[in-house]
Amino acid sequence: MTEDNEDFLEEELSGPGYVDIDEENKGLYEHLNITVDKNQEPLRIDKFLLIYRQNSSRNKISQTCRAGNVVVNGNPVKQNYRVKPEDQISVLLAHPPRENVIIPQDIPINIVYEDDDLVVVDKEAGMVVHPGFGNWDGTLVNALAFHFEKNNEKSDLDRVGLVHRIDKDTSGLLVIAKNEYALSFLAKQFFNRTTKRLYWAFVWGNMQEDEGTIRGHIGRHPKNRMQMSVYEDGSQGKHAVTHYKVLERFRYMTWVECKLETGRTHQIRAHFKHIGHTLFNDERYEGHTPLRGVNLPKYRQFIKNVFEILPRHALHAHTLGFIHPTTKKELYFESPMPQDMADAVKKWRKYLEN
Repeated sequence: MTEDNEDFLEEELSGPGYVDIDEENKGLYEHLNITVDKNQEPLRIDKFLLIYRQNSSRNKISQTCRAGNVVVNGNPVKQNYRVKPEDQISVLLAHPPRENVIIPQDIPINIVYEDDDLVVVDKEAGMVVHPGFGNWDGTLVNALAFHFEKNNEKSDLDRVGLVHRIDKDTSGLLVIAKNEYALSFLAKQFFNRTTKRLYWAFVWGNMQEDEGTIRGHIGRHPKNRMQMSVYEDGSQGKHAVTHYKVLERFRYMTWVECKLETGRTHQIRAHFKHIGHTLFNDERYEGHTPLRGVNLPKYRQFIKNVFEILPRHALHAHTLGFIHPTTKKELYFESPMPQDMADAVKKWRKYLEN
């Protein structure tokens, strides 16, 4: 079994000037903190940053400034600002360039909104978002590259402008930028977590509380490197908070709505496993066998049948809201429950009725 590349993207940003970025967006943003040398001569900040980050283009730096993502001494600046000695510069660069070439592929995708700046996609479960180890083609990015090429889209981006990711077997909404300005503007919202996103999940067991919050640092499992673990004492991992609300109970399974305060790798999956409510049919986190319910052949056969209907972890990116880069108006989207999860709900309701 190959590893979902967006789940464990190992590109680490490290060294002087770098700050922590949520794992959900690792590799999509590059956040720099720079202290200007005391002997620095006055120099336009776009030229200064081009010297500092030689893998960026002048257009990228310009659009990053335009989006308000270049801050000096606490204030956003324009590209003609002249850097002074000992200035404190903070820069959020979207989408650091990579070496692999994206091959356009004619793959059906569900586009729910599109304009000159961005496209919103309702991704099906089973599709990897971005090419990587074990999944070099057949991804959402390959499909979008074909879509843009077919429509003769001209862009100042050197590749499809991913702003965020979701796991291969998670279904739901993503937004993709079409130009550098939109990419920078959207990246700032995701980095600052001002977007409106809710997930739907089915978890094993009957949640005791109607709503609650799960807190606990998330880091690599000490033995199983394919999993993330929760460290309540904060001794390892990084701070993570998940808020949840119960939407419907099925006695041995619960439908919950989740809101993430942080964006750690597998946050929902790891947090719910930690509190004893692993996601339904989440094989990586041992949720693919009956964890709750009676030990009767009829029940176990029922669970097997539901697994066949829903052959993946039950997680769906249900809502997506953000401010549009050009109009500055809020866009809000809702993705209906995918058919496999909806069929599982029907089967559970019928089971309880009987």
